[in-house]
Amino acid sequence: MIALSLAEIATVVGGQPHDIPDPSVQVTGPVVRDSREVEPGSLFVAFAGERVDGHDYASAVVEAGAAAVLASRPVGVPAIVVDDVQAALGALARHVVERLGATLVALTGSVGKTSSKDLLAQVLRSKAPTVFTPGSLNNEIGLPLTALSATDETRFLVLEMGARGIGHIRYLTGLTPPKIGLVLNVGTAHIGEFGGREQIAVAKGELVESLPADGTAVLNADDPLVRAMASRTKARVLLFGESADADVRAENVRLTDVGQPAFTLHTPSGCSDVTLRLYGEHHVSNALAAAAVAHELGMSADEIARALSEAGTLSRWRMEVTERPDGVTVVNDAYNANPESMRAALRALAAMAKGRRTWAVLGHMAELGDEGLAEHDAVGRLAVRLNVSKLVAVGGREASWLQLGAYNEGSWGEESVHVSDAQAAIDLLRSELRPGDVVLVKASRSVGLERVATALLDDSASPEGQVAGR
Repeated sequence: MIALSLAEIATVVGGQPHDIPDPSVQVTGPVVRDSREVEPGSLFVAFAGERVDGHDYASAVVEAGAAAVLASRPVGVPAIVVDDVQAALGALARHVVERLGATLVALTGSVGKTSSKDLLAQVLRSKAPTVFTPGSLNNEIGLPLTALSATDETRFLVLEMGARGIGHIRYLTGLTPPKIGLVLNVGTAHIGEFGGREQIAVAKGELVESLPADGTAVLNADDPLVRAMASRTKARVLLFGESADADVRAENVRLTDVGQPAFTLHTPSGCSDVTLRLYGEHHVSNALAAAAVAHELGMSADEIARALSEAGTLSRWRMEVTERPDGVTVVNDAYNANPESMRAALRALAAMAKGRRTWAVLGHMAELGDEGLAEHDAVGRLAVRLNVSKLVAVGGREASWLQLGAYNEGSWGEESVHVSDAQAAIDLLRSELRPGDVVLVKASRSVGLERVATALLDDSASPEGQVAGR
């Protein structure tokens, strides 16, 4: 964080100093909520959760070097006490962002937020110092913590914004007002909470409504609900996509022999060829989104294409592709799942097959509400249409819907299996995998299917495991 004294911070957040012998002491380290991340000069934010109360760690973090604690009650060590810790954290973020000389870019969407953010961050980082949301910490706590990690050297601040209801993004843009707003798509993630795609569009569009007149709304030309958001902003509109009228677009899209997307990037300043290191054609849209923002920030087509072609995966369990010594390829996409990302992952699996046997180890997609049965059934059917060799549906009712869809689409019989949990899936794979097989693992985060991918890769580290894998 930019250096601020405890007295300045108390004024910004409307707090009262307690047990602070010298208010001129500066916070020079990161602002953190996890006591294990404290460094000398940190500000520790004490949240009182259902299971853990950060106030209980106050003495330990100060002993570890924290300058003070942002707390809701006195804790016997240097602290700034406020009525609402979350609101105070947001106020501090707003103050720091206003003092920075950085350009703030915010992005949202139903699918691909984290992958697009990671691509954009790597492209911009090739041009100037860039701070960006780690992982998917895109809520009312993670976003201000990310903003507070910017320093005087930061030139680009890239913030992912998530929403589970109307007004959430409006709140986040109030904490960190963006100059550039990027909307990726409107899908069915969390549709059970929103009540429909139109309501999701209302929520996502709050981002472009927040933009200033001299800002830029970067919109997906291929998504009608996103394209329509042009009428909701006073900012300039820049379109990306594969549509012919997109300002930043892809032509000659194809997949390499290993399933990595390649295309020709067209921008208003020129065109250049791109071959991504990521897997799956769905990353073309993510790359175009990043390219559009980078173009807006002054990068040439060649610079953008070079950076995109060098970019890798920064966040865990998102289409992580690892080949075992015995030739089994494990695709760990287990961080989360919704209908759009599930379909994209299955298509990527099919593209990677190249005559090899493929496994789709899938679990339920959460928060679909009344659409749950139809969406799980559709994913099971798609697996058949894409000629996935074996479907392993993991879990309870929703997994049975996956299997039923596959069975009804192709009468798979033994090629479609329903197992109770991750361990049962692991046991099945260990007994039936053959060298050269490709295994996709994907479900909503709560299912914990990353354990399947981890077990399969751990197997490859031991001779016994490799024998079992054959």
